[in-house]
Amino acid sequence: MIVCVCNNISDREIRQAVDLGLSTMAELREDLGVATCCGKCASCAKQVLREHIKSKTTVTELSFRSIQEA
Repeated sequence: MIVCVCNNISDREIRQAVDLGLSTMAELREDLGVATCCGKCASCAKQVLREHIKSKTTVTELSFRSIQEA
């Protein structure tokens, strides 16, 4: 879905930007131009940003079984 009509930015592009390391609205504004014209997309863009950051899983511990146990 198109989030920023003025700059033709989709929710997919915002999620890809998060996957590449962006994590703030300021970074989205600078890199994608989100919410730089009329600003009506700011709340939706922020929601997509937050939800995607929240959905990303961070691996903090790995557990390996030996081949013999498997």
